[in-house]
Amino acid sequence: MAEITAKLVNDLRAKTGLGMMECKKALSECAGDVEKAVEYFRKKGVKTSVTERAANEGRAMAVAGPDGKTAAAVEVKCNTDFAAKVEPVTRVLEIGTQELLKNPSADLGANPEIKDLLVRASQQTGENIQVGRAASIKASGKAGVYNHYTGKVAVIVALSGNPSDELVKDLCLHITATRPVALSRDQVPADLVAREKDIAVERAKSTGKPQAIAEKIAEGQMKSFYEERVLLDQKFVKDPAKTIAQLLKENGTTLEKYVAIEIGK
Repeated sequence: MAEITAKLVNDLRAKTGLGMMECKKALSECAGDVEKAVEYFRKKGVKTSVTERAANEGRAMAVAGPDGKTAAAVEVKCNTDFAAKVEPVTRVLEIGTQELLKNPSADLGANPEIKDLLVRASQQTGENIQVGRAASIKASGKAGVYNHYTGKVAVIVALSGNPSDELVKDLCLHITATRPVALSRDQVPADLVAREKDIAVERAKSTGKPQAIAEKIAEGQMKSFYEERVLLDQKFVKDPAKTIAQLLKENGTTLEKYVAIEIGK
């Protein structure tokens, strides 16, 4: 007879949202096979679909480290905004961010306390609740964070030197408002650049322009694309007369890295 370990029970609970004893019994019936245990529940008409529903709602949280040079952000995903407000979700965010501040490479999904909280949240709400994106940064100068009042956007930034708190806040708010796809042009995913260029070329060709001319027109349109979607090229929302790159230069700092987590995006 297969040994029914605590890990097997927790794995089945995470997949089904069902109670510990129910899961242990099902695993005993299915020789410790988690997938067969899920099937076992389905055959008995027991609801086991919590992990199959789309998790497009949730909460995000960003936290700065006590040294002022580190920051972390974590997302918890669920099906409805109602579930995002339950206490276990908040605890997962708190535990997850603190764990990443201590260990940037931590696997939050393997944390026993987080796993238990996710199961509790799923049982409490009947929803698919899981840890989503997670990130941490370390700055050579100063790290900053921003949490939107809705709990649906969390931003972390790492800058060189000793930028003012106002500049850090302005950058975070700018990132939240403009949703850049990358910090610099060379960090834009190659497939996105290729797709945008192809669209621009085809648009120009549709007006009767030959291939060579269409490609030149596309180059000009790609410049506009970078100005709209690349952070350093964007116009600063509080002063469109300057770009973010110019703003940083004026303040004697560089933006080393940023991470923005927006629920549903």
